[in-house]
Amino acid sequence: MFIKIISFGTLILAHLFFTFASSAQDNDWTGWLGEEKNGRVSNFQAPPKWPGNLSLQWSVQVGSGYGSPLVVKDRIFIHTRKADHELAACLHIETGKTIWSKKYRAPFKMGGGGEKHGKGPKAHPVYKNGIFYTMGISGILSAWKAEDGELIWRKVPGKAYGQPHAYWGVSNSPLVLDNQLINLFGNDEKGALVSLDRITGETNWIIPCGGTCYSSPTHGILDGVKQVVVLHHESLIGVDYKSGEKLWEFSFPHKTHNQNTTTPVVFEEKVFFGGENRGIHCIRPKFKNGKWIINKLWSQKELALNMASPLIANQYLFGLSHYGLGRLFCINPKNGEILWIGNPRTAQNSTFLSFDQYILNLTNHGQIQILRASKDRLHEVANYKVVGQTWTPPVLINNGLLIKDTENLSFHNF
Repeated sequence: MFIKIISFGTLILAHLFFTFASSAQDNDWTGWLGEEKNGRVSNFQAPPKWPGNLSLQWSVQVGSGYGSPLVVKDRIFIHTRKADHELAACLHIETGKTIWSKKYRAPFKMGGGGEKHGKGPKAHPVYKNGIFYTMGISGILSAWKAEDGELIWRKVPGKAYGQPHAYWGVSNSPLVLDNQLINLFGNDEKGALVSLDRITGETNWIIPCGGTCYSSPTHGILDGVKQVVVLHHESLIGVDYKSGEKLWEFSFPHKTHNQNTTTPVVFEEKVFFGGENRGIHCIRPKFKNGKWIINKLWSQKELALNMASPLIANQYLFGLSHYGLGRLFCINPKNGEILWIGNPRTAQNSTFLSFDQYILNLTNHGQIQILRASKDRLHEVANYKVVGQTWTPPVLINNGLLIKDTENLSFHNF
């Protein structure tokens, strides 16, 4: 790897960085949207005054792809591509220097119309108890020993359904619950939600579905029961993650070219979800008289979700509608009322995190917006241009921000 180191510049910055490193145990970010899958960052405290610019500490060339970086103590884990190989790598958080790097051959032909997005990987990796899991664009699932990169196991579960990936490649990110690794495997026509033993890779349970599409499984509590919630090609389903029993199903089919891509949000025993050109919806599954029933609480057709997954912050639903070439929004999750809509042409994609009373929005243009999590108006308190193009979620830790652009991973201080 080519590494470009930026000096700290002053003793004050060096001291801040040392303080950050010394409290690295508080920085763990082990998967996209965090372990609870709500995008909430609990260890970052907003500064009394937002600076005019961010301070670049280091930048490292790591390869292409959209996979989120992960942070565990003083280490960063990342999954990328260089030419016909996918790479799993571990870097030191203070310097960006490589601790270990492993590669494997993974050629891929992109489906027509998706060439500009590259050959991935697009699924986000996940970490659990010393193991780093990666999901390649062609369906290669690998478990790596986090300490030294030793391969523990590897398989391509989607092969059981024919082509092991959807048309534009795998973007379903694995979910780890207890000792299970759960994900959608297969292609647009045929697939399944599958639970694997995360230590051995052996299958626990399988729920067939009509196709995988591009959404990722999440989890939450619904009517007192912890369950996996996932949007696949045909419907939204809730599953008892321990037994693999499908508890309920809500029809929401992919139509023509309109994709099921975004990850649902589970909040206060409700599920919020949407699809390209098909609005945003809220349902509440409940167990009554020995069976699960679904109450549809509201539908909002003036906004729609394409690729940007929304999140709850300060009790309200925030996101990016693809209508108007990208408009930020805030919705009252109780009734679907639109509280405010931002300007059109904001971005093709946004990835969100929340902290304190704020939202961090990273657009595909490489623009960081710090927004008040306000229901009254779009209230921007800071704006930073950090990189060129990016579709990778940021990682916010203590006094720092990790950003992955088309080829480089960089660390910035506020």
